[in-house]
Amino acid sequence: MTLYINCCVRKESRTNRLAKAVLQKFGEDYTELKLYEENLRPLDLEKLNRRTELIERGDFSDKMFDCAKQFANADTIVIAAPYWDLSFPAPLKNYIENIYVTGIVSAYNENGLPVGLCKANYLYYVTTAGGPYDPTYSYGYIESLAKIFFGIPKTHLVKAEMLDIAGNDAEKILNNAINSVLFD
Repeated sequence: MTLYINCCVRKESRTNRLAKAVLQKFGEDYTELKLYEENLRPLDLEKLNRRTELIERGDFSDKMFDCAKQFANADTIVIAAPYWDLSFPAPLKNYIENIYVTGIVSAYNENGLPVGLCKANYLYYVTTAGGPYDPTYSYGYIESLAKIFFGIPKTHLVKAEMLDIAGNDAEKILNNAINSVLFD
């Protein structure tokens, strides 16, 4: 199962358009999770304490773990997140906070090092930027989580940048990005 994590708020999102092109190249069905429509909230004290208690008991049957289980069981993950304020929109951080569950997406070995438990071999991070794109605090962060903590060995950045620069042809840049998507 391919999991499409859609963090695009605009109806005519260029990031969503690019991500849909990536998904179309897969040629298979996917499950879409629209983060702006989910009721994911940051962990508050009450939820954190409850979650910790359940994790310590090894009880992952609560609904609060559904997104983590869905993420861990996906064969391929596609994340679409526009480049906002040198990173990604806040709902993606809320999502990560909610899915990062020890015992579902990650564990720790006897030396205290993370061991990823996710099934996926590939994670595609799709983004667009009106100006120049710096992956440090967006793709770089997701790539580190995927490889070090989630156990997803291969990540790919799919991007279209400089879309809003005067004189640039945004449609041409976006179409070039769509046409250049390659898979291992």
